[in-house]
Amino acid sequence: MKGEEIRSTSMEYNLQSWSKQKNINPIPVEKADGIYFWDYDGNRYSDMSSQLVNMNLGFGNQKIGNAIKDQVDQFCFIGPSYGAESRATLAKKIIDLMPDNMGKVFFTNAGAESNENAVKMARMFTGKNKIFSRYRSYHGSSFGAGNLTGEPRRYALEPGVPGFIKFFDPYVYREAITFDSEESATRYYLTKLEEQIQYEGSDSIAAIVMETITGSNGILIPPKGYMPGIRALCDKYGILMICDEVMTGWCRTGKMFAFEHFDIKPDIVTFAKGVTCGYVPLGGVVVSKEIASYFDENLLSCGLTYSGHPLSCAAGVACVDYYEEADILGNVNKVGQVLGETLEEMKKNHPCVGDVRYIGLFSAIELVKDKETKEPLVPYGKDPNGVMGKIAGLLKDRKFMTYTHENMVLIAPPLIITEEQLREELMKMEEVLTIVDQELL
Repeated sequence: MKGEEIRSTSMEYNLQSWSKQKNINPIPVEKADGIYFWDYDGNRYSDMSSQLVNMNLGFGNQKIGNAIKDQVDQFCFIGPSYGAESRATLAKKIIDLMPDNMGKVFFTNAGAESNENAVKMARMFTGKNKIFSRYRSYHGSSFGAGNLTGEPRRYALEPGVPGFIKFFDPYVYREAITFDSEESATRYYLTKLEEQIQYEGSDSIAAIVMETITGSNGILIPPKGYMPGIRALCDKYGILMICDEVMTGWCRTGKMFAFEHFDIKPDIVTFAKGVTCGYVPLGGVVVSKEIASYFDENLLSCGLTYSGHPLSCAAGVACVDYYEEADILGNVNKVGQVLGETLEEMKKNHPCVGDVRYIGLFSAIELVKDKETKEPLVPYGKDPNGVMGKIAGLLKDRKFMTYTHENMVLIAPPLIITEEQLREELMKMEEVLTIVDQELL
């Protein structure tokens, strides 16, 4: 097919996620390499969101491609109950990267499935039914993961599954209270959460599930002491701590996993996305040795036809090896510093920028109508005049490809991006923010 035929056929036959179908206009992609992809007219686009924050190693990584080809030559599929070298090897590599309390991996196909199965395991292990998660969260759109999700994408699933309880995020920028330190903010949020735990009945709560660092809902980085405080509350009340590392895992934040920033040991960790960088779908649930041991004698009532698919696991082995061999963490921390410094300049220079939040190569620009009042550029859960869509369109015109969510613009480029490439792309963001200042405020 030529480009226009791909576009028209896609529009006629494909249903596209999170879209009114009459508005879709997909770019036909002919080739891709590194942080770039090209359409059939030869236009080059910069992938500044790593697609869906999953292509951490960019396009065209030969090590991953060759690993998949080698597995194809051996065999493409063998059921989860059989032994496969790629599956066994990847599981061991993942456990070796985890804290010393972690024991085994259950492989899934994606982040939503990982969170679904984590909740099932928590309920089976504890015998309790309630699951706490936060309002500004996204854990997937399948029925269980969608009930975990707190933001508006859960609405289509309501009325939801009983037992899913929401609590408030440590969203210090938008809090009505002014805190004199991060520690005082932490005390406030933990006090309110403990109160809610008591009101819900601590003996009925199986787990607290959190994106370690909130992703699409604003890159909300926990204040000092918050994550250890959650760990302490879980220990106090016999609740499992589940860290959703679907976006934040695999070097995105400057650590292999984001929970490493906070010196904690979760009971369960979910992952997907960067474990294969999108080359083949794969996710997983890592459980503690205690939970793993429980299922030695008790039925693990979880199962997926494609759990630990050999092709996916082969890609995963190559990915994990590449992160370490290519010192991806070193690049994330070096280039991430440039990202943070540039975002702070944008915040200082542009009236439309209320706040910027960043860690590693994981960042968001929060857009406001007024810096003093912090009124968001669009209301929560709404964009009646298509303002954020216009901003995304202005970036697209400059071949800067990312996505917006609420009043945020996400910047999360592939972790292989160079300082020179980053600076070139952020100049485009500067141009667009100037237009927002002048025309959209």
